[in-house]
Amino acid sequence: MMSNHSSATEFCLLGFPGSQELHHTLFAIFFLFYSVTLTGNTVIIVLVCIDKRLQSPMYFFLGHLSFLEILVTSIIVPLMLRGLLLPGMQTISLPGCVAQLFLYLALGTTEFALLGAMAVDRYMAVCNPLRYSVIMNSCTCLWVVIVSWAFGFLSEIWPVYATFQFTFCKSNLIDHFYCDRGQLLKLSCDDTAFTEFVLFVMAVFIIVGSLAPTIVSYAYIISTILRIPTASGRRKAFSTCASHLTFVVIGYGSCLFLYVKPKQTQASEYNKIVSLFISVLTPFLNPFIFTLRNDKVKEAFRDGVKRYYQLLKD
Repeated sequence: MMSNHSSATEFCLLGFPGSQELHHTLFAIFFLFYSVTLTGNTVIIVLVCIDKRLQSPMYFFLGHLSFLEILVTSIIVPLMLRGLLLPGMQTISLPGCVAQLFLYLALGTTEFALLGAMAVDRYMAVCNPLRYSVIMNSCTCLWVVIVSWAFGFLSEIWPVYATFQFTFCKSNLIDHFYCDRGQLLKLSCDDTAFTEFVLFVMAVFIIVGSLAPTIVSYAYIISTILRIPTASGRRKAFSTCASHLTFVVIGYGSCLFLYVKPKQTQASEYNKIVSLFISVLTPFLNPFIFTLRNDKVKEAFRDGVKRYYQLLKD
């Protein structure tokens, strides 16, 4: 515990409860997930860059999404793994805590903006195929990505600044595996109610606001697909959207439970479980969602493996 007149200059992350054996088991599981996440998403980025069949807006956005997934999980998981492997509490400095929280939220917001843009892209491809190549040209795609990154980073400056304006004098123990905003606010001796309400409104604006174009786009997409006369045509049209839709359901579902709530200081066990979905499970599933359900990516991967095997033989 700390004096009521001082604020924490470093924090101790309590991480996961349990024995050292349990920690070692969790370390092995999360390390496997992290390794697959890095490898799978890197493979997608490389394929999008080198394979001509994947030179389209859909895969351009997918490459950036995979890059975001690598960054999001790398901000959280290495420190979490270190805490599981080493006995005792994991310490993090105040500037380190600020940087971790800001990057985590900014990259997550960028991802939401990009997912909304990908939904509009799928709408254009299915509902306006004749105008698709004209509207979704390389310049448009580049600007969409730039705006997504700018929006993600600029929109999280005030929320993080407001979080760290409070005095953390109750304790410096964070009952989490990273600098979670809700657990940080629990440590404050100040009245955080108004700030929590503003953060809730901003979360609604960002998450629900980026979800709205996705819902509208898929309403038009489903309506268009249902009017296709043949079953094979309907299947082909929907297959171009299935991967993105699956990822949207998993990603948005987790974040709606974690951030869109008036009271940020939720139970730590609840926050840990949902945070694991966002920072570990979703990035891990991303390569499988976009490869197992996408014939072009699977073909590009098979051809890439064959070329690599030929180079090894030569």
